[in-house]
Formats: sequence, structure tokens, C-alpha cells
Amino acid sequence: MNPNPEFARTHKVDQIARLAGKLHIAAKQPERDALALRFGLSALDRLEADYNVAMEDGAIVARGRVRAELAQPCVATGVPVPETIDSDFVLRFVVESEEAQAADELELDAEDCDTIGYDGHVIDMGEAVAETMALAMTPFPRAPDADAYLKEAGVLSEEQASPFAVLLGLKDKD
Repeated sequence: MNPNPEFARTHKVDQIARLAGKLHIAAKQPERDALALRFGLSALDRLEADYNVAMEDGAIVARGRVRAELAQPCVATGVPVPETIDSDFVLRFVVESEEAQAADELELDAEDCDTIGYDGHVIDMGEAVAETMALAMTPFPRAPDADAYLKEAGVLSEEQASPFAVLLGLKDKD
């Protein structure tokens, strides 16, 4: 977790039982601007989540939905590529132990991927939602004209650069 989150929405652990029903958080403009800078976005026009939190088996579990409107720069052209995120999440907050931090090797399975460590006193749903959004974003966004731009710049496509294409090129020269 980020020690200085741009979008902090904390809940004290001793208050979790009192948080009944759906909770809603939404990032304000300065928070969205700071998150856009952190995640390398061209724009972050909306980031919000609705969720419930509850104690389950010694952990805090948050279930909800994150929604975001953003734009990332195209990997080829740099042009902003708009994206809408509307995704369910389940996050499990567990107390970080010094033993786990000192471990040289950590083995993760699919269930651990949604596990977040916290200090035992406060969870930060704003930071958790921001990280959930970042994981849901398209990893390598491409503008519709990216292929034409790359071709004009002389970049070969995967098919043109494959070993088989090179062999076919040699055959055609014979």
C-alpha cells in the first residue's frame, strides 16, 4: 500500500462492525489529478466505489464495485485512449506480520492476489480502490490508428518480423 495515498478513505478496525449497508466513496478532482499522475494517465474523470465491509475469519473483507472513466496514452502514438472500468471486487485485508515481511520467498495462489496487508488498526479503502482500478486498466492501450502510425514509422508487424516471414522473404529472392 502507498504510505501517502492520494485518495485516502480510511476505516478504523474497531468501527467495522458499525458500518452496516453499502458504503460509497468517490475521488474529488485534486485526488483524481494526483492519481492520474501516479498511474501515468492522460485523464481520470471519475473514480468511485460502492462496497460493504465485514469481519470474516479474522480478516476484514470488502465486497463491491469500482467504476472509473479514464484515458491512457496509446503505447504507439501517445494519443489518449478512453476507457471505462466497471468491475466487481473482493478484497481481504489481513494484519501484516513482521514474519511475513522478513520472509525471503513468498508463494502466492489465486486467493492471495486479492489480499492486502494493513497495520491492524486502519484499512484504507480509497487506496485499495485506486489499486483495484489500476489492475483493471488495459495494460497496453492502442489508439484505433496505432497500426497505421507504426507502419508509417517503419515498425514491422509481428507477422512481418517473424522468423517464418524472414524465411519466406529469402525464398522469394531465389
